Amino acid sequence: MPKENQIDYLLLLVTIFLILFGILVLTSASASISQKKFGNSFYYLKHQVFFGLIPGIFLGYLVFRTDLEILKKWSPALLLVNLLLLGMVFLPGLGIRVRGASRWINLGFFSLQPSEFLKPVFILYLAGLITKWTVRKKNKSKESFFAFLVMIGLISIFLILQPNMSTLLIIISTSLVIYFLAKTPSWHTIFVLILMAIGSTILILIAPYRMARLKILFNPDLDPLGSGYQLKQSLISIGSGGLFGVGLGLSEQKFGFLPQSFSDSIFAILAEETGFVGSLILILLYLIFFWRGFKIGERSRDQFSRSVAFGITFWITLQAFINIGAMIGILPLTGIPLPFISYGGSSLTSSLIGVGILLNISKTAK
Repeated sequence: MPKENQIDYLLLLVTIFLILFGILVLTSASASISQKKFGNSFYYLKHQVFFGLIPGIFLGYLVFRTDLEILKKWSPALLLVNLLLLGMVFLPGLGIRVRGASRWINLGFFSLQPSEFLKPVFILYLAGLITKWTVRKKNKSKESFFAFLVMIGLISIFLILQPNMSTLLIIISTSLVIYFLAKTPSWHTIFVLILMAIGSTILILIAPYRMARLKILFNPDLDPLGSGYQLKQSLISIGSGGLFGVGLGLSEQKFGFLPQSFSDSIFAILAEETGFVGSLILILLYLIFFWRGFKIGERSRDQFSRSVAFGITFWITLQAFINIGAMIGILPLTGIPLPFISYGGSSLTSSLIGVGILLNISKTAK
């Protein structure tokens, strides 16, 4: 167990293993399409390192060295900047629209996905706000709850317009966990869950592709060449891996059969190449990450640190298991990346910022 004023080295070690795992699988999963598009088998790998890993390590170390009180003080400003960036994805010439979604900002030689950075930023902001409500010792639960709903509603508008339902689900679920663990009235949580259920139903009914994904979840053979194609190919890839896999670099599904093979669907390629054993190791790494993050939250000295630690831990592990669940057919398909593994510089950088904050909290924990 980590001693006082000592970082959680097990959490750091698990993160390093996840990153190495990601580099190995990404190298294999992206090589063929990278060669086809750019004449260079390592284009996507280099992009991930230079625009995801290196910035992530730098920013993660920066927040690790920054006093937690400073992070709390600056969280409202960071949230405001993030909301402005979310609005910029809709600007012509600046925003990038891919497959009907406006989620990225074109910065020339790389793109930025603001919604990924919203995850750690909103966790910091919400934890700071809840801390203020707790410290004041004034029973204004209704006013606080209304403020919480307004913030969630504002973020929901931005993400629904993109649209980015998977990120919205992660942010609302994480926020609800932080809010609930702050010992707020239980009816608040129940009310938000009811709103989530109603909102999700409406969003599914007004978008045919969401309804199609839900139908495919219950019957993968319903449209094997259409809306069910990705799930069908994912299950073929995972099933082909068997116990020990076909070997690193030897996946067949990555050669144009499995859509998004090196991003959202990378778990299927990992399962094909490393088998049940490799998949189990990856899942165990995420479970250890959750355990250490939860322990850091338990040992935190104050409400702010505790809320942030629980929030970051829940965000990263929930995202991981939603991605894996979608790939094995127990959850609807989403456009959500597998933390530390999937291709995507913004996602990797954001996750490493979260780890940096967790390690910062761990060194001040009891």
